[in-house]
Amino acid sequence: MTLSLGIDIGTSGVRAVVIDPALQICAMARSEHLPQDPERINADLWWHAVLQCLSCLGEQMREAGRDPAEVAYFCVDGTSGSMVLTNANLRPVSRALMYNSKGFDAEAKRIAEYAPNAHITQGSNSALARALRLLDKAPQADHLLHQADFVAAKLTGIGGQSDVMNALKTGIDPETADWPDWISELLPSAVLPKAHALRTPFGVLVHPDVIALGFAPSAQVLAGTTDSIAAFLAAAPLEPGVGVTSLGSTLAVKMLSARRIDDPAAGLYAHRVGNVWLVGGASNTGGRVLAEFFSPQRIRELSAQIDISAPTNLDYYPLLDLGERFPVNDPLLEPRLTPRPKDDVQFLHGLFEGIARIEAQCYAVIAAKGGGCPHRVLSAGGGTTNSAFFAIRAKELGLMPERPTQSEAAFGTAQIAFLSADKTYPPRQERMTK
Repeated sequence: MTLSLGIDIGTSGVRAVVIDPALQICAMARSEHLPQDPERINADLWWHAVLQCLSCLGEQMREAGRDPAEVAYFCVDGTSGSMVLTNANLRPVSRALMYNSKGFDAEAKRIAEYAPNAHITQGSNSALARALRLLDKAPQADHLLHQADFVAAKLTGIGGQSDVMNALKTGIDPETADWPDWISELLPSAVLPKAHALRTPFGVLVHPDVIALGFAPSAQVLAGTTDSIAAFLAAAPLEPGVGVTSLGSTLAVKMLSARRIDDPAAGLYAHRVGNVWLVGGASNTGGRVLAEFFSPQRIRELSAQIDISAPTNLDYYPLLDLGERFPVNDPLLEPRLTPRPKDDVQFLHGLFEGIARIEAQCYAVIAAKGGGCPHRVLSAGGGTTNSAFFAIRAKELGLMPERPTQSEAAFGTAQIAFLSADKTYPPRQERMTK
């Protein structure tokens, strides 16, 4: 049987899922990223985590009586805007910069000289600003690769390829898949990857370490996507008025639209998926803020004591550092985390309320720009398991969020192989639970 393998490179680690054409899971594994200095991130350690995850996955398949060689497709998603420079042999020649890195003010000024007003690439926390910083430090580079591009290149041995979704924030036109003429004033065209539509073959599997795990050298590696879009594909049917909120280290909101809607000033942008558009953006709030103050066990203990019928009236905007991307695009936006009550239950309650308000504001921005209000909101990510947080979100959204039975981004990425040329999404039974 033809199987598909999806790889999700998240903030905390790597997940991989193997599915069959009926979208049934055959195996699932994960591995943690090795600890890194945030100021000197080594992209080779992304690849180390991928190999570790694939090794676990291969063992799982064999234990279940499946042959890893049955995997006919590999597809990768990564955190949007994370990138690295490599040489022609795909060795990093720069540190990696992550999606949430910022402070590139000089680069932002250079971009503003050439980019159209309020373009998505503008701002000191933009992906293009990161690319400029990296190239200033390593002008000899051969390839600018987004996180998913880097892993796909390691699998195929071919650099210089990307998907339109990962390349969007670096400046690609999502309708034509072309780089704008003005970008050549900032970056050498030779270093920019060629961007492909979702599911386009990049090449076949050649990496000896992966083949040694039992995977077939005939397996195709396909153009993938970003982590938040992969989570959407895993969780929701592509229907008008359906939104998905990914609640992980950060908060990402996506909603289906029949037309493209962009507002870079608000951090709102659109990705093309077949003949429809996913509009939305990502906020810097989320689980990373909660983890700064409480352990997962402590969050569970405190959550059980929250009285959701009694609002805290704490006007928090939960961020760890200066800067926000969506529902406002402001690199200087300050966190609001005071006053802090002596009661930790109240403090956590206030953090939950602040994150929920930001989520509601995200959907309000989409509606204000002509995208309509969601009639369903599905939730992906680790933040979906907390009942108190779920109820607080329902009050802010004005509807009850739904928990999909599957929300792993790796699952959504694996499904990309089974998209067909004449259909936006493979048919499937409704799998939602309240």
